[in-house]
Amino acid sequence: MRKLLVLIVGVGLVAGACASNGSTAGTKPSPSSTAPAAAATTVAAAPSAGCSGQHAPAAAPGETKQTLTLGGDERWWFRQVPPGGASATPVPLVMDLHGYSEGAQIHKGTSGMAPFGDAHGFVTVTPQGQGPVARWDTTLGSRDLAFLGKVLDTTEQQLCIDTNRVFVTGLSNGAFMTSAMACQYSDRIAAVAPVAGVRNIKGCTPKRAVPIVAFHGTADGYVDYNGGLGQKALDLPAPDGSGKTLRDTITPDELKTPTDSKSSIPNIMTAWAKRNGCGSKDTETKVAADVTKLTWDCAPADATILYRVTGGGHAWPGSPGSAALVGIVGPTTMSIDANEIMWKFFVAHPLTHSGS
Repeated sequence: MRKLLVLIVGVGLVAGACASNGSTAGTKPSPSSTAPAAAATTVAAAPSAGCSGQHAPAAAPGETKQTLTLGGDERWWFRQVPPGGASATPVPLVMDLHGYSEGAQIHKGTSGMAPFGDAHGFVTVTPQGQGPVARWDTTLGSRDLAFLGKVLDTTEQQLCIDTNRVFVTGLSNGAFMTSAMACQYSDRIAAVAPVAGVRNIKGCTPKRAVPIVAFHGTADGYVDYNGGLGQKALDLPAPDGSGKTLRDTITPDELKTPTDSKSSIPNIMTAWAKRNGCGSKDTETKVAADVTKLTWDCAPADATILYRVTGGGHAWPGSPGSAALVGIVGPTTMSIDANEIMWKFFVAHPLTHSGS
């Protein structure tokens, strides 16, 4: 079941209390800077259809559950509108994708992206994956990618969104899907920030370079930093909801493949750098005792960056919600704040429709 290796990996065995405690990502400032923000000051906002006020009634601030029907299936997502509610001024949009079997409700407490959006003035959408074990099919052209495209369409019709500032982040299988979104929707996604799961997607031929800032721990037990499937992932539930684990359902040959250097996180990022028209060599900069920033030689608009967390687990850096799950995901660094770093990166990289 080779396709399982595309679907797996997320924090699925998480207590529901994680979702209900309202934990948000830490507020510690990042000790490092990202790419120059010059482009951000020269790219004007691109108002979405919702800016005309003719497509939907004004939206109040706060969270609502949105639904749509696609291919006969009802799909849903959480939408968070920042304080002040919808207006005629275009605002950025961040899509936040959950991990395998984690689900949108739990993931909100892990990433803390919705309250972070409230504080920084952007709309957040947190969609729910498919199946009895919530997951994402990252195959280009999949129903899940069509669904996420419709989520963007609907949000841009409902609210006044700046379509030059639409961004995607996600954890684990959600990071896999973030990678796929950059491939399939490169003409509308300005920049991406996969956490604990950046991937090369088969058939990825983006229409433009997509700036990327990724985060990954060297002690990730689910998505191995050195490549391949981590041993902890094998204990996750099988996607069919049968009660079996992935260990029970994948082939013996797959069980015998602990790592694959071609799929190591640095090699994946090097491949992304190549697609972005960058040099193949990275430069390492120490930004904290346990964090190193790897930067490829790119044009500023096509930045390709990896934050390597030494000893870090399958975790969202800077998140108290993630840190509380140390027994499941491993250590969470608090030396950096992924939300702060990715937001600065997003602000610096609006959609310009240029690049390779």
